Amino acid sequence: MISKIKNSHRQKPAYIYIRQSTMGQVRHHQESTERQYALKDKAIQLGWNPSIIRVLDQDLGKSGAQLTGRKDFKILVADVSMGQVGALFALEASRLARSCLDWQRLLEICSITGTIVIDEDGCYDPADFNDGLLLGLKGTIAQAELHFIRARLQGGKRNKAEKGELRFPLPVGFC
Repeated sequence: MISKIKNSHRQKPAYIYIRQSTMGQVRHHQESTERQYALKDKAIQLGWNPSIIRVLDQDLGKSGAQLTGRKDFKILVADVSMGQVGALFALEASRLARSCLDWQRLLEICSITGTIVIDEDGCYDPADFNDGLLLGLKGTIAQAELHFIRARLQGGKRNKAEKGELRFPLPVGFC
């Protein structure tokens, strides 16, 4: 991993992108949030000066399936496109964006600007063919996961409805 990290990367800020899909996950799965904040320590261990590590955490509780409402993701893409980011840290790189379009666009910009991507599995240089291919596959799998999750949830609801057991709360304000 360390062999892909060059001094030119360490001279630019490292961005730690923190996100969970729902506020329920933020409240009830705090271990994940803690692990994401701990990525700052990993950046320091890999040679980044703490003063140039930027933590982006305003997208907590927002789905990665779309760009809408994800202010920090937009900041991240803008700063990467300006060549101002040396490395992008995330717990799982593919969770940066669950939309293949947003994911592939970010990877392309990273490859042009020389920004590396670091997650728990390793360090990737999107400009390298093999790393780019692997990151692309990770993004495709992440988007497919959303489809499978929705299909399972919808199937469960349909099954309960067929048995007459589907229950859901009344709309707010309904009397």
